[in-house]
Amino acid sequence: MKTVTIYTDGACSGNPGPGGWGSILMYGEHKKEVSGGEKSTTNNRMELTAVIEALAMLKEPCTVELYSDSKYVLDGLEKGWARGWRAKGWVKSDKKPALNPDLWGRLLDLVDQHTMVYHWVKGHASNEFNNRCDELAVEQSHLFK
Repeated sequence: MKTVTIYTDGACSGNPGPGGWGSILMYGEHKKEVSGGEKSTTNNRMELTAVIEALAMLKEPCTVELYSDSKYVLDGLEKGWARGWRAKGWVKSDKKPALNPDLWGRLLDLVDQHTMVYHWVKGHASNEFNNRCDELAVEQSHLFK
């Protein structure tokens, strides 16, 4: 199985407001940057979209080393929160509705196709790939202002 490294980030100006996402996929010597945005969204939706769009580009099951500065995304996946929300009809343990069920559902379906390894990185710090994803996300968010 191929090992692909993915870095992702999301950005939003206002919450909700114009937002963007950026992802970098790396396999061997190959590197691909992808990004996009929306006119009215939230930071968490952009964080989720960055991972979804990157995973959707993979054409076969892979071992994915996923790097993100989003505790929302990583905890939702690693700690099983999103699976629990889905199993309970997108209701959290506090009986409140889970946010972004459309994106979480798509993300869980994509994650199930791969062997995932999760890594948290400090945002706006010294990680060049996380910083580049942030640049891509912010650039996209500015297109919708």
